[in-house]
Amino acid sequence: MARVKRGKVSLKKRRKLLREVKGFRGGRKKLKRLAKEAVLKKWTHQFRSRRLKKRDFRRLWQIRINAAVRENGLTYSQFMNRLKKTNIKLDRKVLSELAANQPQIFKELVKSLG
Repeated sequence: MARVKRGKVSLKKRRKLLREVKGFRGGRKKLKRLAKEAVLKKWTHQFRSRRLKKRDFRRLWQIRINAAVRENGLTYSQFMNRLKKTNIKLDRKVLSELAANQPQIFKELVKSLG
């Protein structure tokens, strides 16, 4: 039986792994074993951060809406309550964009509620 030489395959795997850890510090960017552990940890953090990102953006939108609504004499909770009662179905992302980029339209929306 012929001997199987895996030089090309292992080199390709190692290069792929080291590309993943580009920019890391110390041996984690050069040494295969340390790089492999670093990549596994990196993927864990990425998975968690994709969920945290959604949370952070929702908080940002709420802060923007609250700031804009307080300028018009309401609180965030009162504003959201009135939106629900009048059956206006705009999500927080759209409301925060209106508050930040088009304050006149947002002001009209607040006036129409109360």
